[in-house]
Amino acid sequence: MNILQRIEREQIRMDIPMFKAGDTVKVHVRIIEGEKERIQVFQGTVLRVKRGATNSTFVVRKISDGIGVERVFPLNSPYIERVEVISQGKVRQGRIFYLRKLKGKAARIKAKTNWDRVS
Repeated sequence: MNILQRIEREQIRMDIPMFKAGDTVKVHVRIIEGEKERIQVFQGTVLRVKRGATNSTFVVRKISDGIGVERVFPLNSPYIERVEVISQGKVRQGRIFYLRKLKGKAARIKAKTNWDRVS
C-alpha cells in the first residue's frame, strides 16, 4: 500500500450512517461566522450519492419558501457534525433528479415498509 492510500484511509469518516437516494436526512453542518461557531440543520431528500474514497459527495434537496434549494456535501468533511436518517424512501433509481421538475404532492416519495425489505 502506498503512502497516498494510507493517508486517504485516515481521512475517511466511519461515523456517517448508510443512506441512498430517496432517503430523507438531517445534515448537521458546522457554520463558522467570524469568531462564532454554530450548528445549522439542513433537512431534505437525498438526490444522489457519489461513492469514492475521500472525494465522495451527496446532494440534498429541500423546499424553502416554495423554492428548491440543493446543497452538495462532501461525505468526509470535518464541517459535518452528524447525519441523521429520518426516513428511507422507496425509489427505483440511483439518481432522482426528476424531483427538480415536480412540485407539491407529485414530489412526494413513498416510504419503505417492512414488506419492501422482505422481497
